[in-house]
Amino acid sequence: MNRSNQYTYAAVLTKEADGGYSVRFPQLDGCFTQGDSLADALRMASDAMSLHLYGMEQDGDAIPDADLEGTQAEIGELVVPVTVWMTPFREEMENRAVKKTLTIPAWLNDAAERRRVNYSQILQSALKDYLGIYHP
Repeated sequence: MNRSNQYTYAAVLTKEADGGYSVRFPQLDGCFTQGDSLADALRMASDAMSLHLYGMEQDGDAIPDADLEGTQAEIGELVVPVTVWMTPFREEMENRAVKKTLTIPAWLNDAAERRRVNYSQILQSALKDYLGIYHP
């Protein structure tokens, strides 16, 4: 799997009738977004591209080489290079909170609530111990 810390791809921006912009990445199949203004569209393009590439990395998909000069646009469209830095994005994705539902007996819940137990903290500690993960 080719994995880089930085990617740059051409985004094609099309101005819509409502004044916003749609964004597509011809080299990244299925990567689309939109924004209410040019600045918003460029911000959304960066977010969409980061998420799309992260998904490709996680799935083990081949990430295509960028071809900035070969991207074609129709009249009225803008071709803009978009660069993303994956290291901070990966860290954010890997450390994001994930909500889990659990079931425990009512008596145990009552006892824990009386002691003001932080369920998330206890579960994280227990999972780390159970899995043998010893880092902060």
